[in-house]
This record gives sequence, structure tokens and C-alpha cells, in this order.
Amino acid sequence: MGAPPASATAAPAVTVEEARLDRAVPQEILRRSGFDSLAPEFTAALSRARTFPEAERTVARYASRLWSRAVDRAQGRGPAGGDLSRDDDRPLYWARLALTRELRAWRPGFGIGEEGRARLLDRLERSSRGQDAIRFPVGKGVKRILLTGFDPFTLDRDTRISNPSGATALALDGTWLRTADGSLARVETAVFPVRWQDFADGTVERTLTPHLPEVDLFTTVSQGRPGRFDVERTNGAWRGGFPDNENLSRTETVPVADPGSQPQWTSTTLPYGAITAAPTGRFPVYDNTSVTELPAGSDTPVVRPGGPTPGSAARAGGGGNYLSNEIAYRATLLRDRLGLGGLPGGHVHTPVLEFGAGNTDPATGTVTDPGFVRNRLDIVAQVRAIVSVAAGSPS
Repeated sequence: MGAPPASATAAPAVTVEEARLDRAVPQEILRRSGFDSLAPEFTAALSRARTFPEAERTVARYASRLWSRAVDRAQGRGPAGGDLSRDDDRPLYWARLALTRELRAWRPGFGIGEEGRARLLDRLERSSRGQDAIRFPVGKGVKRILLTGFDPFTLDRDTRISNPSGATALALDGTWLRTADGSLARVETAVFPVRWQDFADGTVERTLTPHLPEVDLFTTVSQGRPGRFDVERTNGAWRGGFPDNENLSRTETVPVADPGSQPQWTSTTLPYGAITAAPTGRFPVYDNTSVTELPAGSDTPVVRPGGPTPGSAARAGGGGNYLSNEIAYRATLLRDRLGLGGLPGGHVHTPVLEFGAGNTDPATGTVTDPGFVRNRLDIVAQVRAIVSVAAGSPS
């Protein structure tokens, strides 16, 4: 395939996310994980590309290598690259942004149009998130589990933030586990951005559609409330407007294909009773049935602890009205639209990942501490146990 039409437009400015790279915390995280060498290597490789196809191959190679390196580091393979704990998801996030910033600024001699650069950035995003590396074994006798996580977010509040759902995705990708009923299961994972526009552009559906028909269970995972896990019973078709990682807000109905058939609510098919009853770890696990709705014929939001009432309009699912609710809504709506209503799937909210005592001030605190690492490891281990219970429960 040849290069898209070239244009002499100036290289785009960095994004809001990429601009945060120059702060001290991201630089320390990259340095202490060994991921600080990736962007210079990538830039040098890009400079050697003489055609668009060569550039495309370079982007694909480095993006896939970034995902593999992050997974290997999390799972104890290869060098740690520094003293930052291996379970840390943040090196992947900041290294990806370092690569996208270099790609955005790259000015090849052969010229590159806006469409071409967008195609390369899309490939970099997808491959460095594991979205195009989901491979399940063929044959019988093995269960297949698909799990998704998220990038860190609210980074202007505290640039040190890590997301335990992303750490879980790295820790479990390509691993095998024994389910509660004794079956062997393979786990494949992917990570998603905290950006409204990516979701509107269909990143969730593009990633999940090829795989939902072949899995035995799926769960989207995100960070939720302090000190507790929640299995979210109901998801709502509403965006509440909280700013994303680009500091953009969206307050609207969740935009999906064929909006004329779009339901206001979707439901989990995860075995929430079995999950909440099982001893999966130190954090309590709740079956969360609460939603916020506009009752039929009303424009006043009402909290419904027991779930939505007939004819109501969504204003928040059990998991709120941010992107965690949206990925749950999109994934379960996709399940239903594919005719897979009996497939166990839904959303799990982890506890907020907290720093250790005395390390709570973003201005003066350290990027990691023993309590922070312990909390993340405990959350990851408990997600794994929850998945084991869910995959081993009767349908």
C-alpha cells in the first residue's frame, strides 16, 4: 500500500496528555523503569524510514514491542530496567505518550498528510495497548477470558496516579488460571484510553467484536470507590461530563451505532452472587444495584438503589456516568447485539489505589512507597480471584 496523499502541513502540536510528559514525575517513572530509552530509539528508527510503508512497519514494531515489554516486566520476565516495582502500569502509559509525541512531531522527507499521520497514530495506540494482540488458543477443554483495563487518569490532580485496572491487564495478559470449578482458562487483555472521543470513534467495539463470540467470559475493569470492589449490575446510556485525560467534557447520550435501537440500560451477566459470596481477598466485594435515572415523564434525576424503573432515562449506571460506565455499557450492548445474551460479562470496579500513610501530598510525596505497591498487588490478586470465581460458576 502506498503513502496517503502528502501535504506540507506543519506537524501538529502536542496533546494535553503528551504535554504532561515534561513534568518531573513522568520523567522519574520512565527513568526508574528503563522505559526512558524507548522514545529516542523510536525517533531514530522513524528517521530511517524512506517511505510510508516503511514508517508503518516501524510504528507497528515499536508499538507491539512496548506492549510486550510492559507485559513481560509486569510478569517478571526480562530485566526490570530500574528500581520501580514490576507491577507498575505507569511506565507503559508514559512511554506510549513519549512515542505518540515523537510521531506527531516527525517530519519525514517524503511528506505525510494528516490522514497518514492519523493512521500511524492509530496503529501505535492499538498495538501498544494490546488491542490487536488478543490471541486465544483453539480447541476444546480450555475456557477463554477477555479482560480490559484503563490508563491512569485525573493526572492534573496528582501526576503520580496509577490505575490498578491497567496493572491487572498487564499482570494477567496471556496467563493461565484454574477456575473455581477446576477448569483451565486462558486470559487475554487490552487497555483503553481515558478519552471520550476514542470511545465515540468505536475503539471498544472494534477491539471486542472479533473476540466476544469466542470467549467464555469477559469483564471490563476500572478503578472505582475507596476500599471496596463493586460488581456493577446495571449500566446507563449517559455521559456525565467529567473531564477526560485531554481535559475535555462530554454530557450526552452515549453515542453508538444504530441509536434508534439503543436501550437506556444494559445489565451484567456476571455471576454476581457467586462473586460477592466468595473469599477473594482483603477488600469487600459488593453487588451494586444502584442507578440514577429520570423517571418516565420526569426531568428530575432520582437515585434508585434497586435499579431502574420502567421507561426511565439513564443519568448514571451503578458505575457512574464516566468512561468506566461507558465501557461496561458498550461491551454489554455489543454482547446483546451479537446475540450473545447468555455470555457472562459485565464490569468490575476495583478499590481506589491509595498511597501509603504519609505519602498523600502530590506536591511533596514520592512516586511510590511500600504501601502503594502492596495495595496494587492486593488489588491485582483479588481481580484474578474474582475472575476465577466468575469463570468457574454455573452459567
